[in-house]
Amino acid sequence: MIKIKKYAAIDIGSNAMRLLIANVIEEENKPTQFNKSHLIRVPIRLGQDAFTVGEISEESAERMVKAMKAFKLLMDVYKVEQYAACATSAMREAYNGKELVDEIAKKAKINIDIIEGKTEAAIIANSDLESYIKNDGHYLYVDVGGGSTEFTLFSNGKQIVSKSFKNGTVRLLNNMVTESVWQEIEKWIKTHTENLSNVEIIGSGGNINKIFKMSGKTNDKPLTQSYLVQRFKYLNSLSYEERIYTLGLNTDRADVIIPAIKIYVNAMKWSNAKHIYVPKIGLSDGIVKAMYNQNTKITINEIL
Repeated sequence: MIKIKKYAAIDIGSNAMRLLIANVIEEENKPTQFNKSHLIRVPIRLGQDAFTVGEISEESAERMVKAMKAFKLLMDVYKVEQYAACATSAMREAYNGKELVDEIAKKAKINIDIIEGKTEAAIIANSDLESYIKNDGHYLYVDVGGGSTEFTLFSNGKQIVSKSFKNGTVRLLNNMVTESVWQEIEKWIKTHTENLSNVEIIGSGGNINKIFKMSGKTNDKPLTQSYLVQRFKYLNSLSYEERIYTLGLNTDRADVIIPAIKIYVNAMKWSNAKHIYVPKIGLSDGIVKAMYNQNTKITINEIL
């Protein structure tokens, strides 16, 4: 007998917010399937407020409340059984983040957990990474967001170490990442990969997904460092408007895609990785899977 459950995950990032509705399909004596049903993305750049002035502006807060009300209606329409909502670095750093969480709970009836970078990395690692990780290989998982980048090292099928750094695309656009942060990342990557051979990168995030889609490669094929460098140079040669008009990039993607590539290229260089694989996974996927494993309506603290 086949059972189908509907779960939803809300990812409140520094560049955009996403609602993922997934079908969880159970069949006796077979692996559970997690199929994405709908993904809705709303480009509210909370990090622009949080990282520059330390608070979410009234305009952004109003848009966020409206988006959450819409997400709640969509979850009701699709008869979602369980959900979890997570906010990351922008809401962590905004001094009115908790106040906004309370307002959304009251007005939109959605409960939000503001999570730390380490928790974010753990939830993402809970997604379908295992299908890309071989027991005899070494992998550096790199998830680039608007406010932070999460690094997780896997070796011989096991998670070894993870670290979150305040180096994200929105911060870079606002010149808020110092050279010392880059040096700290370089030191961390080199220290943990120096004795490993043939390290591969696994990248996630909207920007690397877009680059991969533009490459025309099939899902099982990686991108090379030289390809990313070439893309970086090409995109940098175009104006913001040209990236939108010529390449069809969204207005909130056309600027952040360049600093995102810079982070991935440096991660490859510092780990001596030749290839980067780009599975379609992220925080929302990890939330759905963690929710299923917990088998109850949860807060993120309960997942871990």
